[in-house]
Amino acid sequence: MPDAELRALADLARRAGEAILEVYRGDFSVTRKLDASPLTAADLAAQRVILAGLDALAPGVPVVSEEAVLPPWEERRHWRRYFLVDPLDGTREFVKRNGEFTVNIALVEDHQPALGVVLAPVDGSLYLARRGGGVWLQQAPALGEGQAEPPWQPLRTRPLAHPPVVAGSRSHGADTHAMLADLLGTDYVALPLGSSLKFCLIARGQADLYLRLGETSEWDTAAAQCVLEEAGGAVLDLTGRPLRYNTRDSLTNPEFLAVGDTGVDWPARLRHALRERY
Repeated sequence: MPDAELRALADLARRAGEAILEVYRGDFSVTRKLDASPLTAADLAAQRVILAGLDALAPGVPVVSEEAVLPPWEERRHWRRYFLVDPLDGTREFVKRNGEFTVNIALVEDHQPALGVVLAPVDGSLYLARRGGGVWLQQAPALGEGQAEPPWQPLRTRPLAHPPVVAGSRSHGADTHAMLADLLGTDYVALPLGSSLKFCLIARGQADLYLRLGETSEWDTAAAQCVLEEAGGAVLDLTGRPLRYNTRDSLTNPEFLAVGDTGVDWPARLRHALRERY
């Protein structure tokens, strides 16, 4: 079972999810940030809930969030422990109203995700993970006062399937087919999906890998990386090393591969695929 700290973060994620759904069920406008990515009232509402909640749960622990002002590198470089948050991961999917968006809350310690919380507000699926302590899925919240809490289900990735199921981004169009063919050496089943749900599907043993070519930010991956790693998987840069956090001024991730079956020699396959790519 998740411990008290994780369950408190789970409650916070659900409150943020409720704030998102209030906007989602009505009419809302979409503005554009400087990088041209979309922003809605739901992003900002979830941000307010999460920042207030983290301040109450862990006063003094710094927070980096997509929708907040980024502290300067000269300050961040000295942090050993901080929260990394995406209040609404998958705003493009939110705008499309397809339900494939999440709330992501991670605690990063010594450049690694130590806690991960991923909530899919529309279907209520909630993923909780602690590094070295396991990962759980709760399918839906309790329905009301006095209702029994739904069970927490431990998760485990599966051995690489034949053909593999490859989760891919629904809204970001980098062509991964050639590299996937080199990595897998076989046909595969493509499964488009939004936000960090791709990692969660691998953690549940319903997909096998996710290759991301092109930019992502650290808040897009940290919580889901913890979920996937605790389920037995890995998130590797294209040199075969695990993604790390807060190691430089930029918060842009390198290109990466998320996998479920760590018994496969993915670093060797990546070296082969990169030789073919370049």
